[in-house]
Amino acid sequence: MSRRLKIIVAYDGAPFAGWQSQSHRNTVQDHLERAFERVTGGAERVHSAGRTDAGVHALAQCAHVDVSKFLPADRWIRALNALLPSAIRVLRCRYVSEDFHARLSAKGKIYRYRIWTAPILPPFEYGRAWHIAQPLDLKTLKSAAKHFVGTHDFATFAANRGKPEPSTIRTIHSVRVRQKGPCVAIEFDGNGFLYKMVRLMVGALVKCALGKMCTEEIISRLHSGKVGSARFAAAAEGLYLVRVRY
Repeated sequence: MSRRLKIIVAYDGAPFAGWQSQSHRNTVQDHLERAFERVTGGAERVHSAGRTDAGVHALAQCAHVDVSKFLPADRWIRALNALLPSAIRVLRCRYVSEDFHARLSAKGKIYRYRIWTAPILPPFEYGRAWHIAQPLDLKTLKSAAKHFVGTHDFATFAANRGKPEPSTIRTIHSVRVRQKGPCVAIEFDGNGFLYKMVRLMVGALVKCALGKMCTEEIISRLHSGKVGSARFAAAAEGLYLVRVRY
């Protein structure tokens, strides 16, 4: 008899080809499934709240797995972390009912995007922030960001993953923009996000903040569903999945 285990995982996305399992077996899901298999002796499928792309980080990704072997929660944490690469860590875990599903039960997610706005990117920020070697107009960025709040059709702020989405309508509860020194952080809280949606939103915001696009184009894209000028996705390394809400 199997039991469902809910795990909270943090990872530095730089060394991995994203979350979802691939043939080369160097994804976060692959490493977790190998670790579970070594502990249980059987193949275990790990289901996440969402798939992050190559280079994208997670402070608290949520996943579930049905395990055939019973171990106390703290034993699972120690056993898995002993087998995982140091760039992946299981932070917490607990047994949950079989009604829980990491993706289907999620009520929303919070993503943070980090931009380093200075001529020189410190080496310890390499791979962890998008480097833009000039200041951004923060007032314009904040003003443009407000237009994403609410329920909209985000079709023009999504990339094609290979199959059509049942719906491209999403609700963004809030967008917070903060600056500390040269680091600008943009945090999106929403009920769900389309493929590359955050990176495309940030790309548009940065173009506005650099004077290369007017804020009205964001409004136009949200209302018309049509792309005006070419779209621009922000770099993967600046993106962090902060939390999944249930």
